[in-house]
Amino acid sequence: MLIEDSRRSALLAPKSRPFGVERPASDSDFMSIGDVSRSYGLSLRALRFYEERGLLQPLRRGVTRLYDTKTRARLELILKGKQLGFTLTEIRGMIEEAEDNSASPSLALAPGQVLDQIALLERQRHDLDIAIEELRATHLRMLGSDGATAPQAAVA
Repeated sequence: MLIEDSRRSALLAPKSRPFGVERPASDSDFMSIGDVSRSYGLSLRALRFYEERGLLQPLRRGVTRLYDTKTRARLELILKGKQLGFTLTEIRGMIEEAEDNSASPSLALAPGQVLDQIALLERQRHDLDIAIEELRATHLRMLGSDGATAPQAAVA
């Protein structure tokens, strides 16, 4: 752990800083891709995918990706948009629109868009409820009358 911390400090330290001069407080706001992955419960692959799609632009020091507070705030918006059921394309548009129109990080949502998303999620919930009902009925048929689990059966 100490080796990893010292490597990270070396990566974040300005190249021309004289010995004994403390680094600016803003350097402590950087996190490596591994730190972000652990903090947000995301895979490294997911973070790289968001970068490939143009949703995130972490700073680079060589091959090392560094996430500052602004980039992490943008990641939080992406995750919020996903939680609300929006596609990555929709999320990108909402974030870019919000960044163009205000300084505070947010998703730019129109009232109609909110209502459309609610309707979509309600349809998905209905479909999930039907699927759950069908699986429960199948499970009960599999148990049969004696309560013992029958061999694997095809879903009817």
